[in-house]
Amino acid sequence: MRRGEAFGRRGAHRPLKQLSVGIRVFLGRLSVAVCVLLICTISLYSTIRSDGRPSRPVVIQKQVNVDELWETAPNDGWRPSSAPRSKWPPPPNESNGYLRVRCNGGLNQQRTAICNAVLAARIMNATLVLPELDSNSFWHDDSGFKGIYDVEHFIKSLRYDVKIVESLPDIRVNGKIKKLKGFQLRPPRDAPVSWYTTVALQNMREHGAIYLTPFSHRLEEEIDNAEYQRLRCRVNYHALQFKPQIMKLSNMIVNKLRAQGHFMAIHLRFEMDMLAFAGCIDIFNKKEQAMLTKYRKENFAEKELVYNERRAIGKCPLTPEEVGLILRAMGFDNSTRIYLAAGELFGGERFMKPFRSLFPHLENHSTVGPAEELAENTRGLLGSAVDYMVCLLADIFMPTYDGPSNFANNVMGHRLYYGFRTTIQPDRKALAPIFVTRENGETAGFEEAVRRVMYNTEFGGPHKRVRPESFYTNSWPECFCQMSAKNPADQCPSENVVEVLNSRLQWEETDDSEKVQNSSNQTESLDI
Repeated sequence: MRRGEAFGRRGAHRPLKQLSVGIRVFLGRLSVAVCVLLICTISLYSTIRSDGRPSRPVVIQKQVNVDELWETAPNDGWRPSSAPRSKWPPPPNESNGYLRVRCNGGLNQQRTAICNAVLAARIMNATLVLPELDSNSFWHDDSGFKGIYDVEHFIKSLRYDVKIVESLPDIRVNGKIKKLKGFQLRPPRDAPVSWYTTVALQNMREHGAIYLTPFSHRLEEEIDNAEYQRLRCRVNYHALQFKPQIMKLSNMIVNKLRAQGHFMAIHLRFEMDMLAFAGCIDIFNKKEQAMLTKYRKENFAEKELVYNERRAIGKCPLTPEEVGLILRAMGFDNSTRIYLAAGELFGGERFMKPFRSLFPHLENHSTVGPAEELAENTRGLLGSAVDYMVCLLADIFMPTYDGPSNFANNVMGHRLYYGFRTTIQPDRKALAPIFVTRENGETAGFEEAVRRVMYNTEFGGPHKRVRPESFYTNSWPECFCQMSAKNPADQCPSENVVEVLNSRLQWEETDDSEKVQNSSNQTESLDI
């Protein structure tokens, strides 16, 4: 056989071998595709409920050691910092006028309004008059700013940001001394910064002072200016300090609770105003339903609310029993010490009894400490202030109805800033069908289902703010920093930031005094 013929015969088999290899590759890829399709199909059917609507996506359950929840949440290298990180000049001696505001609502709604008032004053280069706290609020309390907060500390803490006075000055009109009155304006809800730099500022320059009332939620929360947001944090977490007697009483309660180990604070929002607002009345007797219906008609806009629909979407406050069942499912036992921050619970002891049977070690500000001192200092806004501080300092905080609750939102935000202190935040919408199933007699797998929901939360660690979460609930990342940040905007400011701000303030005051002196010298020379 000639060499060429032999080569030709061997080469003749090559196409067959290539075809064989190609078929194997094709079959291999086809099998992978079939597996992927099968997995996707199973995943799709697993997310379809019996009624044909998509259910909640399956999430991987985190393993949570309950004992570790008594410690602070992991911080990933973040630390609280609301100091300016760019040029932040002190307020000039001459402002555009005076800003006066009336903060309506309860203690924590007013607290948010105070933060907004300081920022509004900075935006307009205005002198802020000490904010008024509405005495006609839910609490019917006329303590006022001076009765709740440390005024001297408030003014001193914000000296690098705004000028603050305790009252409007006197002016001379037609030879008579009169108190300057502010021109009254009603700001739009969530007014943009542009409203303050146009409408409000124009009236301030024209009248010398403006009076904004009411002032609840009157400045937009999401502002694309990190320094403005950090100013809000400086007000909320540094300048707004309760009066010494409130701090003393709060610390006394915390020390007594902690003397026996860790303790948890729960904001049990099972009160008439919130139940009426939510429209969750079907679980009460006819007399109680009539009371809630009457309260709703008198205080809220008319709207048809169906209890089952409201509960299914997580709009009803958790009952005391549901709170107890959640904690028990998570692994907390009946030795857990719990401080209840709450007003008068609607429905009385019959709603508390199941909770008390699960967790008998319950306290509130009326059961801890000297009775006379507590009775004198825990009424109205003062009582809310004590509850706020105890919830802030507790090892664990659990709100039962965040969202509409300014108290819960502010405490969660403060605890995040205070060092990522653990917060247990129930997902009421995800928990609702689990409780309904249990009420229908199906108890198998109840605790496991609760754990699947509860263990997949942040527990107070740093996380991205997603609407409807409020800036006052989560000021990350604007009011936090990292010592070794990948993003320069997240880098912690230098340690001498206060010295820098102080030097700028002193330079401004010296410069202004020199201008006044020069002006005075010129006047004297002219007189001569």
